[in-house]
Amino acid sequence: MNLLFLQFLSGTILLLIILLLIMKKNFSVVFAYGLQSLIVVIILLNSFFEKGGLLMLLAILVILVIKVILAPVFFIRLIKKYALSFSASTYLSTPMTLIVITILVSIVHSHKFLPLTSIVPDHQVLLSLSLSAIFLSLFLIVNRKGALSQIIGILSFENSIVVFAVFANLEQSATLQLGIIFDIFVWLMIATVFISMLYKHFGTLDVSSMKHLTD
Repeated sequence: MNLLFLQFLSGTILLLIILLLIMKKNFSVVFAYGLQSLIVVIILLNSFFEKGGLLMLLAILVILVIKVILAPVFFIRLIKKYALSFSASTYLSTPMTLIVITILVSIVHSHKFLPLTSIVPDHQVLLSLSLSAIFLSLFLIVNRKGALSQIIGILSFENSIVVFAVFANLEQSATLQLGIIFDIFVWLMIATVFISMLYKHFGTLDVSSMKHLTD
């Protein structure tokens, strides 16, 4: 696959995470995550065509089913079940969020991370974009108050790590990928129970409500 096209895909993943940080509507957040996961599948397919392996192809198909189809359906059902129209607010305001985004991306593109982003010289731009996506996904997890947005942040973080590993030419066995996907599937089931209990007890998915808990 053309290097410029890979850069476009990586830049799109980064842009989608930025949108996840500033979006308010839950349906938009789910759509952005689904699109991000689809792009990850395309990047993995490119790696498959270069390296081959039927087991790897199986892992990619499982990722497609779990991340691109089942996970968004799971989130949409949660939104409809609990009549959620908007995500919980963020800890930082939108202007402050944009400032932090700029700072994090600037840090990744600084000389401090050059040894890491230069592991594969030809992929320096790709690695910088992927590392930025990792940092912003972590920020998404800690900045959102809504449990749903935090769950999507964790999945986005995992997507970013996978993409970084591909561009860094790190060895990724298909068995490992299948194991990770199985963990995500089980984790989604556990998250369903957690969100149900949280909503029944507090009447909201805003995790900041839990600060009222006492020992």
